[in-house]
Amino acid sequence: MERVIIRGVGSYLPDCVLSNTDLESMVDTTHEWIVTRTGIESRRICLDTEMASDLGYEAARKALENAHIATCDIDLIIVATMTPDMQFPATACIIQKKLGCSDIPCFDIGAACSGFIYAMDVGRNFLLSNPAMKNVLLIGTEKISSILDWEDRSTCILFGDGAGAVVLSRNWDNSDAGIWDILIGADGRCASMLHCSGWGASVPVTVENVEQRKYFIRMEGREVFKEAIKRMCVVVEDILLRNHLTVEDIACVIPHQANIRIITAIGERLGIPQEKMFVNLQHKGNTSAASIPIAIDEALKMGRIHTGDLILLVAFGAGMTWGASLIRWK
Repeated sequence: MERVIIRGVGSYLPDCVLSNTDLESMVDTTHEWIVTRTGIESRRICLDTEMASDLGYEAARKALENAHIATCDIDLIIVATMTPDMQFPATACIIQKKLGCSDIPCFDIGAACSGFIYAMDVGRNFLLSNPAMKNVLLIGTEKISSILDWEDRSTCILFGDGAGAVVLSRNWDNSDAGIWDILIGADGRCASMLHCSGWGASVPVTVENVEQRKYFIRMEGREVFKEAIKRMCVVVEDILLRNHLTVEDIACVIPHQANIRIITAIGERLGIPQEKMFVNLQHKGNTSAASIPIAIDEALKMGRIHTGDLILLVAFGAGMTWGASLIRWK
């Protein structure tokens, strides 16, 4: 069976660190309260002049270097983001210009925190269905600080900025390495639980809408918490079942880095030992679509992923969307 491998990985974080102590002077919260409820101690925040495309470009450049391929070898760019530089053109096109690889197709995917797994599924299918394509560049990049209400302690403590990228290529050596399976899904009935109503056609730019703070993230925290655990547990069970696997077969689980209590609850319900769950949200927070590729890059650097390991990725996001991916690491 022909499969697609992750050939290279890269990530990038802005330099500015926003600690919980810093947040204590901005909203009614404490370091202890944030850590107890989220596991987050600090997060990275972009400068006003830094955009999602800037972060994505840096992560992409590192992924290409790691894959040992040049920009001219890229056949497609897919960017997962909920904080594009602008409504149009696509942030993928802006990153394409920065990379200097013209004429190839580029587009964005909007599936919030599940966006990277959605992008992986799309990129994999492009490679498997189009023999002319050899390498696909996937980027998850977010400047979430640009849509945070810094007066709302229920949301501003959770998120951070960053980008991660991978290069997908065909596996030419006939081994079983590569992406084994991907499952994605969504339930639009839950759309109101986590949303940013501004920036779309339904909420035009008016003084009234700005004054009503409609251009910031709004979240029903308890409902999102319950839905996230339920959806991620189900999609993990489903992808393991249809591949005739159990949690014992998995070497490392990389969940979306949203909240340590969500990650812990998933591990407990599925019987996954905590030492198999990779966690790096302590100093990054929730970076949405960038969360999983950043975590993959860090897990590799920390020696948590080895050749031949079976890796499980799982995410949920606004929509609600969710997804899981099984990968035999090359």
